[in-house]
Amino acid sequence: MKKLLLSVLTSALLCSSVHAATLAPLKSDSEPDRTDWTQLESKYGPMPKVDSKLKIGGVSKTLTNEYWRSLGEGYQNVAKKYGFTVAYQAAANEDDQMGQLSIAETLIAQGFNGLLVSPQTDINLEPALESASSKGIPVVNVNDAVVPSAQYYVGNVQKDNGVRVAKWFIQHYPQGGKVAVIEGQPGVYAAGQRTAGFKETLQANGKFNIVASVPANWSREQAFNAASTILQQHPDLIGFYANNDTMALGVVEAVRSLNKAKQTAVFGTDGISDAYASIKRGELTGTVDSFPILTGEVAMEVMLRLVNGQKLSRVIATPQALITKENADAFSTKDNDKLRQLLAQQ
Repeated sequence: MKKLLLSVLTSALLCSSVHAATLAPLKSDSEPDRTDWTQLESKYGPMPKVDSKLKIGGVSKTLTNEYWRSLGEGYQNVAKKYGFTVAYQAAANEDDQMGQLSIAETLIAQGFNGLLVSPQTDINLEPALESASSKGIPVVNVNDAVVPSAQYYVGNVQKDNGVRVAKWFIQHYPQGGKVAVIEGQPGVYAAGQRTAGFKETLQANGKFNIVASVPANWSREQAFNAASTILQQHPDLIGFYANNDTMALGVVEAVRSLNKAKQTAVFGTDGISDAYASIKRGELTGTVDSFPILTGEVAMEVMLRLVNGQKLSRVIATPQALITKENADAFSTKDNDKLRQLLAQQ
């Protein structure tokens, strides 16, 4: 299996080099060719007519994480509105790179008209993107790993997740202190950018000491174990930033088990319902919500425009917001129109 995976990844890198000849490697946070989600209609006109015979495939990282289930819900919302078919599938877990690639290649072989992909790593779906490109099938990379050869990307500014949390610490701990980072999967663009945003902002402030920064691979259990070790080594730690909410909730368990809840703030990323519930209970300090249902709806709208032949910006930026106990009720609204208005006013 390791030899097979190495072969596929080698092929992916070769594919990427071919694409790079005509398209610069994508860095979604800094790509200058970008349009904000609120400007799609004003910039590109109203939604084109949608053919009910369309078949759009969604390839997710996993369905065990609520974030990715919610993203698929956004895809389905648009499909129901216009009456076309969506097949939303995912790998067995967030480490099944070959399984995810197989899903993407199968959808291409079945003649789907477009693919919305959320890769497990920055390169594991490169062969599928190459195959889709050769067949004229549009592909949109939707959060959070970033395929360098991707022609289109929909998602938030990953680095800003960490920046927002760092600014909270600067505001609430003007004297500084010791903090730690629980990273996601190594080699994934989003994890690296979230961590970099947090670290760089605090380092520029000069009053904080980042005593540990360790990967937990999006796992709640691994995050619990890592946080427990860090707290034992640094009992005066004032806070953690975790690259996703699943890990953040594991950190909360560790903090509570060591009776550090009053001393140690914990932030996550994603905005899943369990995170909101924990915030409202006064456990998790906060999260950066990137609104996956809305992101899914925007991504599907982008796909429909591409299928219709429109030329769009390479990156369509979607919203995010720092959620704490003070604003959790407002942002947890189930009224989609109200949420869109709230986010558009940011």
